Amino acid sequence: MTDLTATLPAATPSGGDIAIPQASPVGNARKVFIKTYGCQMNVYDSMRMGDALASEGYVTTETVEDADLVLLNTCHIREKAADKVYSALGRLRDMKKERNANGREMMIGVAGCVAQAEGEEILRRAPAVDVVIGPQTYHRLPQALKRARAGERVIETDYAVEDKFEHLPGAERAAIRSRGVTAFLTVQEGCDKFCTFCVVPYTRGSEVSRPLSQILDEAKRLVDAGVREVTLLGQNVNAWHGTGPDGAAWGLGDLLYRLAEIPGLARLRYTTSHPRDMDDRLIEAHQNLRALMPYLHLPVQAGSDRILKAMNRRHTAADYLRLIERIRTARPDIALSGDFIVGFPGETDADFEDTLRLVETVEYAQAFSFKYSTRPGTPGADLGSQVDDAVKAERLERLQALLLKQQHAFAEGCVGKTIDLLLEKPGRMPDQLIGRSPWLQSVNVDAKTSQIGDIIQVRITGTGPNSLFAERIER
Repeated sequence: MTDLTATLPAATPSGGDIAIPQASPVGNARKVFIKTYGCQMNVYDSMRMGDALASEGYVTTETVEDADLVLLNTCHIREKAADKVYSALGRLRDMKKERNANGREMMIGVAGCVAQAEGEEILRRAPAVDVVIGPQTYHRLPQALKRARAGERVIETDYAVEDKFEHLPGAERAAIRSRGVTAFLTVQEGCDKFCTFCVVPYTRGSEVSRPLSQILDEAKRLVDAGVREVTLLGQNVNAWHGTGPDGAAWGLGDLLYRLAEIPGLARLRYTTSHPRDMDDRLIEAHQNLRALMPYLHLPVQAGSDRILKAMNRRHTAADYLRLIERIRTARPDIALSGDFIVGFPGETDADFEDTLRLVETVEYAQAFSFKYSTRPGTPGADLGSQVDDAVKAERLERLQALLLKQQHAFAEGCVGKTIDLLLEKPGRMPDQLIGRSPWLQSVNVDAKTSQIGDIIQVRITGTGPNSLFAERIER
């Protein structure tokens, strides 16, 4: 993935912009600009769309003004995320009107989870949109665009569950999608947990695991393309299950053991996990696999048993803390990350204090926290006792202050440590590279561009607002 500075006109929604590296355009090739919102799965999906369009002759552009096609790959987890999409569509409508008046084609597509959940509503509220396409139907994007050019306003969101992984870019495309020394590899999609605040079961569908053979084939192709670190993706990734070569039932832990055997694959990660699916084999993998990095994103959402029950999390705070203790016993150097929602309907001051106590007990290296927002169609939308926005804001501020304090403490605790660093991309200064620590931190170190992809030993010397600094240890 290439980081771009391109923005939509006026206030750009949060999210990333995806460029698919390829050959220089020839003739009058159409150009596409992809704006990505939300999770790493959406980043991966944007790459899938870019690959599908590249096969049809599209080339990517880093500026929306140059684009013949603008795709918004959307997230539906938070209310404001959807609102930002509609705001962006308003600005794109004006751009399209001006462009068409000058005799130049411009098409607008909406993809991702907002598209899946609100297909008809998008076409009603945003008449400038030509194509709405869901997360499971990206393979139909080229044909959908052809239909749109013929005058049809297209919605492509229906899919068969059994076909969920049939149309992922094949292993032969892995080199195109590698983007350097790190890569995402989807192994699972959907969720069956039905937390009352979450739309994922409705936008991504039920839990489906990708076949083992497909995963291993793609992983090998990625390594052949120069990838050193692979992150396994899924809405509930540790629910992955499959059949091993011996016919036995496998879980994510077994899959990690097998992936660790691939020559040249130096590092493994996975995200996002549910506490209920952290089984013994997976914890054992953290203890035994050198390739499995000591970093785990394990959302808990709240520290109050009453609120956890209302959220339908099906675990208690004590269950979560016991699980954390087991994981840390297996891998004492592990860094923990989490998600938190404040202001869930009915949350009292006492409930919120329970959350703060859990955070203080766990001591997170990183975490993400949000104010509860009602998502239409979820059980939480029908709950009474909504919390006042001012109370939500005050609680979020207190929680984030504690989490930021813990994040800084973890970073400071890294100073003086000697670590293995994967050199990933050029830094801002000449002869400086940015590497990735075992704990997923960005680390700045003096090194040559020719060393990208190497894993070197460094000593952490200092911290910055969002990264660490290190010096190389010569062997």
